Amino acid sequence: MIVVSGKRKRAIARAVLTEGSGKVLINRKNYKTLQFIDFLRIKEVLELARQVLGELKFDANIIVRGGGEKGQIEAARVALARGIVKFSKSKELERKFDSYDRNILVADVRRKETYKPGDSKARKKRQTSYR
Repeated sequence: MIVVSGKRKRAIARAVLTEGSGKVLINRKNYKTLQFIDFLRIKEVLELARQVLGELKFDANIIVRGGGEKGQIEAARVALARGIVKFSKSKELERKFDSYDRNILVADVRRKETYKPGDSKARKKRQTSYR
């Protein structure tokens, strides 16, 4: 049993990989029931793994909390990819993920910038006119 995590914005995903037949569940639902774009983001990780490893011999149960839909899918994608690499112990697969898209294995650390004191926005200040 392998336990790994992935993050994106405010979303945190925890993946548990065990021996099995290749089922992937995200929040207790099959990943195939996701919307089209979200489905493709998860499927590309599985397809890259199939190209290197052949048949997938694990089941993945991914629980995602926090954030929005896209952030949760990205966090689940990172957790799944890290779990597959750790489960298979394949350096070739790690290189394949890295060359395809670095953000598959490395979490995107960008976060929302906080609001500044006395202002309603994070960055640009209001213009003032002294006449």
